[in-house]
Amino acid sequence: MSTLELFAGAYELYRKRTLGVLDQIAQLPDAAAALGWRPGPGRAHIAWQLMHIAVTEDIFASERLAPDKAPRCPEAWARFRGGSTPDDSIPTVDEIRAALEVSRANLLDTLRRFGDDQLGVIPEALKARSLTILDVAHILGWHEAHHQGQAHLTLNLYRNRG
Repeated sequence: MSTLELFAGAYELYRKRTLGVLDQIAQLPDAAAALGWRPGPGRAHIAWQLMHIAVTEDIFASERLAPDKAPRCPEAWARFRGGSTPDDSIPTVDEIRAALEVSRANLLDTLRRFGDDQLGVIPEALKARSLTILDVAHILGWHEAHHQGQAHLTLNLYRNRG
């Protein structure tokens, strides 16, 4: 089993946790209100956190690691990539689930292009950051866990907002 196959297995666990949060939201009387709730002015809502996970994977799967590949959800990039300002147009549970599904498939397809002998390679798009393929594999796992945690915390705050 290759190193990136091991990462893919870990990503599956992280995704189950992310989808678990989304499943909890889907069971609420007003899922849209929960997805769009912000813990404070100017803060990101749950929908932004979850879509940001999907968009980041799509960006890495194409633009950063395989620029020859077409992205799967480019229409969402501007709204949900790092540095974007969360807007008030809230995607549905189904739209978020679909984005997470297609971006993950795109990412796994891209990672299959690399073998253990390429883990130290720095892709052209990441030269300024000096990130290797192995660095990217670590970052992507941390990234999902980080934003899933933020979404989970925001959901808990929403449920206990008084």
